[in-house]
Amino acid sequence: MSSALDKKTSASYIPSMISPSQIRGARAMLGLTQAQLAEAAGISTTALNNIERGSADPKVSTLSAIRTALEAAGIEFIAENGGGPGVRLKR
Repeated sequence: MSSALDKKTSASYIPSMISPSQIRGARAMLGLTQAQLAEAAGISTTALNNIERGSADPKVSTLSAIRTALEAAGIEFIAENGGGPGVRLKR
């Protein structure tokens, strides 16, 4: 289930950028609801929902806030390495 935003970010992956699939995966690994992550990132639940569905083109600052919240909760983002960007729990 790939979105236009997933393709856009994975085609030119920048380490500070994260894709909707990475956000969904990280949130699932942590057992967070959209509301919980949105609150931690300081954005609305609607904005997070739109980003995760790929129907929004978020600002870099918004993606940075989401990334920071997820990393603070224990997620490590994995850069593109031939198999695509990913996420994992920190050890």
